[in-house]
Amino acid sequence: MANHVINVERREAEGKGASRRLRRAGKVPAIVYGGELPPVSIQIDHEKIWLAQQNEWFYSSILDLSLNGDVQKVLLRDIQRHPYKQQILHLDFQRVSDNEVLRASVPLHFVNEEKSPAGKTAGVVIMHELTEVTVACLPKDLPTAIEVDLSDLAVGAVVHLSDLKLPAGVELPELKLGPDHDVAVVVAKQAAGGEEEPAAEGGEQK
Repeated sequence: MANHVINVERREAEGKGASRRLRRAGKVPAIVYGGELPPVSIQIDHEKIWLAQQNEWFYSSILDLSLNGDVQKVLLRDIQRHPYKQQILHLDFQRVSDNEVLRASVPLHFVNEEKSPAGKTAGVVIMHELTEVTVACLPKDLPTAIEVDLSDLAVGAVVHLSDLKLPAGVELPELKLGPDHDVAVVVAKQAAGGEEEPAAEGGEQK
């Protein structure tokens, strides 16, 4: 598992006015909470966190928040962006414990779709019903993504949550809620439409 280090500073002043001043200075206000420690207000360099948040790992990996060398392992829990500017307004991070099961959203990576029977059949639409799933596992087992191999996908086939191949130590909490929660992940079906049937001979023309 790759280490993703985010350098942060302690944030002394709080409140809307202080946050606005921070943003004007090129910083992003944030908070770290969870575990046995109290919440801590921090600030992060906007340019560096803007670059980091463009990577998929930023949203689904354990991050190492480093405050003057004191490193805490966290997950991103919320990110607030400006409605139209390229600006991050606030971040929430949750501490994780090595010995406690966590829940996190993990992206799905679909592979070999074009090699599948469905992918090679004209007029077939392959729909990705989900692009991420919520997993439960220990921090050390958290995958950055789950690969969905579609090489055997046939026309009319449906890939469900229960069909996903999960890494060791990883579960899908949704499946524990009953069969109704075993939802479709991928559906391969014939596209609607096509050529119209010719009108019956002698039928009325509209």
